[in-house]
Amino acid sequence: MPSLYDRAEIYDLLENERRYEIAKRNWEVLLAGKNVRTLLDVSIGSGSVTLPLLDLGVRLSGSDLSEAMLERCRRKAAERGCEIDLRVSDFRELEQNFSGRFDCVASTGNSLPYVENDQVLGVLEQMDALVSPGGWLCFDLRNWDKILRTRQRFYTYPPFFRDDIRINLVQAWDYCPDGSMDFNLLYTFERDNRIVQREEFREHYHPISQKLLLDKLSVMGYQKVELYQNPAQAGAFTEDTDWYCVIAQKPG
Repeated sequence: MPSLYDRAEIYDLLENERRYEIAKRNWEVLLAGKNVRTLLDVSIGSGSVTLPLLDLGVRLSGSDLSEAMLERCRRKAAERGCEIDLRVSDFRELEQNFSGRFDCVASTGNSLPYVENDQVLGVLEQMDALVSPGGWLCFDLRNWDKILRTRQRFYTYPPFFRDDIRINLVQAWDYCPDGSMDFNLLYTFERDNRIVQREEFREHYHPISQKLLLDKLSVMGYQKVELYQNPAQAGAFTEDTDWYCVIAQKPG
């Protein structure tokens, strides 16, 4: 079954100006009181999460494994009159593709769990190598502790519309024997109460505990660790949060 990230036009169907403003407010909260002028998103995708930073005067760079997603991100930035540095890169090999330092290095969109837990810790080290002294490391992801505790099976989205088409999205989560998970995504497109198109995708994840991530930040010397719901304007993290974000400061 194909990956959603091979179909950037499907991936972006959820996007609209309201979600753009929510993402922008998220960054306003996360970066409040922090001197962040440059940011690298190492899993930028089509840019839906981080392009709003351009409105905040942040110089944005990004990397991703998908050239299709990067090309869509590039076009979206151009439509807003901006050009950003985008590179194809595995986030496990960042130092091979970037040599500068950034005020903030981020991984967005629940991307870290695409690799196994021990590799995630290596990714954080790769990200750390690109953070300027006194800068910030940031990531967001699903609350995998809650998922494994509740063993939720289905995750549904409210229907949304494009022209005269109603689009429905449901995820079915499979818990694999080795501890990993498959997220099966089903899109149905309806016109006049008839399904006129279906699209199915599968994403494979390796659940990771929040404690493992926070312990790694501590080992790397990070301080001022802040935990929020995602988006951050929703408030502080709780154990029932579905999706959360972390931002922490590197020693100066």
